[in-house]
Amino acid sequence: MKRYLILTTVAAMVLLLAWPAFGQQTGRQGGGTNQILSPEERAELREKWPTMSQEEREQFRTKMRQRIGSGRPPTAPTMPSGPSPRMFEGQIERLKQKHQETINELNAIRELAVKEKATQTAARLEKLVNKHQKEYEDTLQTMEQRRERFETMRRERPGRRPGAEERQAGKPAPPFTLKSFDGKTINLSDYRGKTVVLEWLNFECPFVNYHYDKPKTMVKLANKYKNKNVVWLAVNSTSNTTPEANKDFAEKQKLPYPILDDRSGKVGRAYGAKTTPHMFIINPRGRIVYDGAIDNAPMGKAKDGVINYVDKALAEQTTRKAVSTTKTKPYGCSVKYP
Repeated sequence: MKRYLILTTVAAMVLLLAWPAFGQQTGRQGGGTNQILSPEERAELREKWPTMSQEEREQFRTKMRQRIGSGRPPTAPTMPSGPSPRMFEGQIERLKQKHQETINELNAIRELAVKEKATQTAARLEKLVNKHQKEYEDTLQTMEQRRERFETMRRERPGRRPGAEERQAGKPAPPFTLKSFDGKTINLSDYRGKTVVLEWLNFECPFVNYHYDKPKTMVKLANKYKNKNVVWLAVNSTSNTTPEANKDFAEKQKLPYPILDDRSGKVGRAYGAKTTPHMFIINPRGRIVYDGAIDNAPMGKAKDGVINYVDKALAEQTTRKAVSTTKTKPYGCSVKYP
């Protein structure tokens, strides 16, 4: 028993030592400014500096000179260099790496406890792992939201001319972490830098079955673009579906992509998924560039020929063109939320 208590203590220490590093805000900062600004003031300055006018910046410099009691202007740079996309990417990458190291360590100790039949210790470690996972996901979401606010601020900065992709890009894609029905953890942020297709799926819906049983629309498209930096994810928000049924469907259809378990409906509601199928395309910068139907032909019927909106949007996205059709009305069965 003493050994098991020690193991639990070690696990707790690993968690307590690792976690403070997750929320650290790092970045290069001017040495003199660091010494005369509090951490809160530096954080506020990093956020405000890109949108400050020249007059406001000069007022800040004057204030700093008064603080240090010197009549000479501070040497450049006079203020923290501020956040940058690379800084946010680095923070998020360090968060993920540290989280994985901690989880691996905790799981190794838990497995040892299970092997030695220390059931109480194993159960406590399992709760610790779950708690750590939840805190990690909350921290990750906060960091991604900060990154998105920063990018929005940069795009809206007076005098800056946005590129073609930024002018047409839609709203930010809500971050999420879901388990697939085959047991893997899928985090949207892991695919930053890739184009992501989200397909809302319910294999009991005839509109969905049509695309899987006849033209094989989804599987063919996923395979067509898999070597073009495109990730395809199916999401099942049907409240009464079962893991076994999803596994059987994936095996029968030989799906080259996972089905994510959203039986709680949390992710579906965050995206506003209304029907099955309902398609979303997320560009490499994490913004939704298409939201709507797979095509204009429910059950294969179209008056003026079939237009596959998703295929068209992916063709444009993967050749760095602006997506010409960004929104259509989805069709199919309503999503069976709880």
